Amino acid sequence: MKLTFYKYQGTGNDFILVDNRSEEFPKENISLINKLCDRNFGIGADGLILLENDEKSDFKMVYFNADGNESTMCGNGGRCIVAFAYKLGLINATTSFLAIDGLHYATIEKEIVALQMIDVNTITVNENFVFTDTGSPHHVQLVEHLIDFPVVTQGRKIRNEIYGTAGSNINFVEQINASTFAVRTYERGVEDETLACGTGVTAVAIAMHTTGKTKSNSVTLPVNGGILTVSFELVDNHYKNIFLKGPATFVFKGTIEI
Repeated sequence: MKLTFYKYQGTGNDFILVDNRSEEFPKENISLINKLCDRNFGIGADGLILLENDEKSDFKMVYFNADGNESTMCGNGGRCIVAFAYKLGLINATTSFLAIDGLHYATIEKEIVALQMIDVNTITVNENFVFTDTGSPHHVQLVEHLIDFPVVTQGRKIRNEIYGTAGSNINFVEQINASTFAVRTYERGVEDETLACGTGVTAVAIAMHTTGKTKSNSVTLPVNGGILTVSFELVDNHYKNIFLKGPATFVFKGTIEI
């Protein structure tokens, strides 16, 4: 079978996008997805995303981590599938689509996609870190000298020792100014550092606001792959109208035998 795919990246977080409205892609084949995402023996990506039909919204997003397993929400992947749907002519400047964590609204202008994330109602503040779920589980921890911090070794250790088999994404953060926080993320499923993580920077913005590190409801988040912004409203101790905004860029189109 010859598979047509599209490669997209959102601040360096890269994905294989497949139009699966025909439902021909063998999505139960974990080893195939893992091989396609492999950077040495496949196309290479942090994850694979299928665009499928949905009866009540413009389309459905099905996301797989690079290990081949279907996973929880991916923010940058969500922004990339919006750009993909726009390229296919399925949507105009606004859209709503279904993901594993529910319905998402988004807008696109040129390469900039603003994606509405799920409301966040539960934030657990610990002595040295904050934990919350922004569509995927996230550990948020302030560190010094982020540029030199051993993200992979420490991220893997925290991911396994604290969160066990289910795991969590681990975000290390350094405050730059009153509303800017640099972020580096160790992602479960990829089991490595990625250049960006959309649900991760969303968790960081909310964690920094919850702990009083920022009073702004619009936070700038430099990551290794670029800059993302997260805006939100705090209503009755719940975070609502959360938007993740940044570039989502088409890289190339190709075919591969599977």
